[in-house]
Amino acid sequence: MDNGSRQVTVERKTRETAVAVRIALDGTGTADVDTGLPFFDHMLTLFAVHGFFDLTVRAQGDLEVDGHHTVEDVGITLGQALSKALGDRKGIQRYGTAFIPMDEALAQVSLDLSNRPYLVCRLPALAERVGSFETELVPEFFRALCQHGGITAHILVPYGDNTHHILEAVFKGFGRALDEAVRLEPRRSTIPSSKGVL
Repeated sequence: MDNGSRQVTVERKTRETAVAVRIALDGTGTADVDTGLPFFDHMLTLFAVHGFFDLTVRAQGDLEVDGHHTVEDVGITLGQALSKALGDRKGIQRYGTAFIPMDEALAQVSLDLSNRPYLVCRLPALAERVGSFETELVPEFFRALCQHGGITAHILVPYGDNTHHILEAVFKGFGRALDEAVRLEPRRSTIPSSKGVL
């Protein structure tokens, strides 16, 4: 880890996937993503751009089976990278919330970098696919990300009709909320918990 920029690289290899993620928390929103799943690449790019993270993702998976292993393992690896970049989480804001409109859809994302993983994901009915991407994989991605990133996340979309718009608002919202949560609080030099540890 580069302590000055909170920048890390994490790799994960299994019999099903090979994933490498590089993230800089204090970046400019530069994304370079290739997972073999174009819609997923688009969503991860939006997450990085709107969260001001510099993000590189390279993933090769058994897409001849389906996208499940690739999407989940990117979530695992990104979560591990995020947790490693945060270190002991000293001085961070810890909480972040974003409301993101995308045409007719509205997403609310609220995060706590508590090191107690939990996901609540409430979405309207989605089309089965956007392009070749299976939309049921979205909660799987966020579940893996939260589990390995030590994140409590509540993702709520109270309304929306277009599946692309709904998911775009969610990924943008997650990026914006995470940017707020990882931001360093100048008034705090300690771990943001009355317990003294996260």
